[in-house]
Amino acid sequence: MMVKGYRSQNVYEAVQERFRYIFREFENIYISFSGGKDSGLLLNLLLGFRRKFFPERTIGVFHQDFEAQYSATTRYVAETFRALEDEGGCDLYWVCLPMATRTALSSYEMYWYPWDDTKQELWVRPRPELPYVVTLENPFTHYRYRMHQEDLAKQFGRFYKESHGNGRTVCLLGLRADESLQRYSAIVNKKYGYKGTCWISRQFKDVWSASPLYDWSNSDVWTANAKFGYTYNRIYDLYYKAGVKIDQMRVASPFNDSSKEALNLYRVIDPEIWTKLVGRVRGANFGAIYGRSRAMGWRGITLPEGHSWESYTKFLLDTLPSRLRASYIRKFRTSMEFWHKTGGGLEENVIQDLLDHGYRIRRNGVSNYTVMKNSRIVFIGDIPDDTDDIKSTKDIPSWKRMCLCILKNDHTCRTMGFALSRQEQQRINAVKERYKGLLHEK
Repeated sequence: MMVKGYRSQNVYEAVQERFRYIFREFENIYISFSGGKDSGLLLNLLLGFRRKFFPERTIGVFHQDFEAQYSATTRYVAETFRALEDEGGCDLYWVCLPMATRTALSSYEMYWYPWDDTKQELWVRPRPELPYVVTLENPFTHYRYRMHQEDLAKQFGRFYKESHGNGRTVCLLGLRADESLQRYSAIVNKKYGYKGTCWISRQFKDVWSASPLYDWSNSDVWTANAKFGYTYNRIYDLYYKAGVKIDQMRVASPFNDSSKEALNLYRVIDPEIWTKLVGRVRGANFGAIYGRSRAMGWRGITLPEGHSWESYTKFLLDTLPSRLRASYIRKFRTSMEFWHKTGGGLEENVIQDLLDHGYRIRRNGVSNYTVMKNSRIVFIGDIPDDTDDIKSTKDIPSWKRMCLCILKNDHTCRTMGFALSRQEQQRINAVKERYKGLLHEK
């Protein structure tokens, strides 16, 4: 259950107040600009605030380029950077470095590598040649060859701090809580908050990330763009004409979990880029054709005759490459151990629903990760094969949920409630295992 509090000020007044707090608290400020509507709006709002109140301050702009994207996104990013050159007072970083980026299109590849220096002939588009573009020829400190995309973004924060006098540094993100429960949970987690704020989180010593737009809605974003006449990525106009719902419009790597369902739009909106995508990542064409179908793990999956969900999951595991199979098994075991020993926090109506249907469960204290301090519930005996009879929630363990992870190529097991973040050593090992030879050569 999510509990929200409302204040008398509107979201625009709130973000201005947060900007004032950020400029007062942090010596170094930079923004992560993806080219999407949220980070684009945040950049425009930030620049407007700086012009009015802190014209002497320098703002950093960090763009992490994933190579495979709509032409409209590339144009918008290029136009924005040109405008920032004229603006002055901006440190520009357009990062085009090889990085491990998750793909949800193949059971044989967990990652693909934007700007892979060993596959230049397959690049979806030419790499921009501008003085502020960061490449393998001029990488920033703390970059490691083929490091994970999330690590690259975090390590850039350390670099920015060290290259700007080592003062307190904050990276501004265009994250909004209403985009997903996962983002809401990340924002309200106060464990690593800054001086009691829920929207500023610690990354490293004296390096923080902040989400000033965390309470904005989609309608707030577009109202602000219209009211202030801000520029934005025109891909959203094409999305609208293509009939895409406003909450499904994404500007991200086309191969990840949140984008693969809309991969087929590339054929219609950007056919030239589409032809490059097909040869860039294994499974791209299949994902475009079947991204919204049962073949990709969506909608009404049925169990093959003669199988339980447990036996079908084990059958599918046996068909996978050993490295990927080991990754799934490790996560499945972690989940089962959690639900047997620790337990997840569930609301009382869900607990009663489970008891009414004969599930063998017991209470195991209180969950500090739930707003209402719900009871933790552990399962006694085997994990259920499926929980289709429980309509009150999907957040309970079953072999069916594990099976869906495999069928959807959900390598991070988000279907089972795992977060995208992983332990540092696991990420390094996953990359090194496959590319040990290349790392040695570098």
